[in-house]
Amino acid sequence: MCPDSCVGYSFDFTTGPHIALMEPSEGAIGLYPRQPRSPARNRPRSVAGVLADPWARLGTGTGMVLVTAIAAHHNRVGRGEATAFRVVNGLPDGLYPPAWVVMQLGTLGAAPAAAAVAWLAGDRELAGRLLAGGAGTWALSKLVKRLVGRPRPAALLPGTRRRGPDATGLGYLSGHAGVAVALGAAALPRLGPAGRALTLAAMPAVGLTRVYVGAHLPLDIVGGAALGLAIDAALALAQDGTRLRSGGSAASRNSCG
Repeated sequence: MCPDSCVGYSFDFTTGPHIALMEPSEGAIGLYPRQPRSPARNRPRSVAGVLADPWARLGTGTGMVLVTAIAAHHNRVGRGEATAFRVVNGLPDGLYPPAWVVMQLGTLGAAPAAAAVAWLAGDRELAGRLLAGGAGTWALSKLVKRLVGRPRPAALLPGTRRRGPDATGLGYLSGHAGVAVALGAAALPRLGPAGRALTLAAMPAVGLTRVYVGAHLPLDIVGGAALGLAIDAALALAQDGTRLRSGGSAASRNSCG
């Protein structure tokens, strides 16, 4: 007990400025409830949202090229790949005329043609990206073919139906599929809803027509599409870097003036 001469003090530790200082750190360990996160932050990003990032496209495309190249390098065709090939390759011969038209969207000539359209529309930046992406994908696909060395489907699967002029050279990967994806990925942000729908339909259609005519196996198509995606992403990053440098130079000149 305290003597009569002692003075008694009481302290209320539930209020005061020290509580305001403690609340943030105590909330971090669960003593105080956290504020609910915004629904927008909790919502997972869609595939389209992820692939809108050129770094994501570059990583995805490069990874898919490596995975499919390793699988194709052994010159073996898995049961699933063979089944998918025969389903598309076995479609009626009457589909060849429209398939041939669609195939032209993945030729080397499609790159300067698309670039010319963009140039006439006044979008010179897009024109350069289309020309560089399509031509670069076509050229690099030739190098990858030599490195992997996978033959055409007729050399691996008996009963392959070949339509039109016989494709020469090696099978993996598909330059047509690569060019189509490189051009489509570059053009998509500049297109309206109808144009985007047509482009999104045309990109896989080009690859399917190459399977239909007996020129490529499914892994060849996936590898080619991945290559086109990676090359367009690299060009997009290069253009972004150029714009940043140009903006920095302009700002420096203005500050000096």
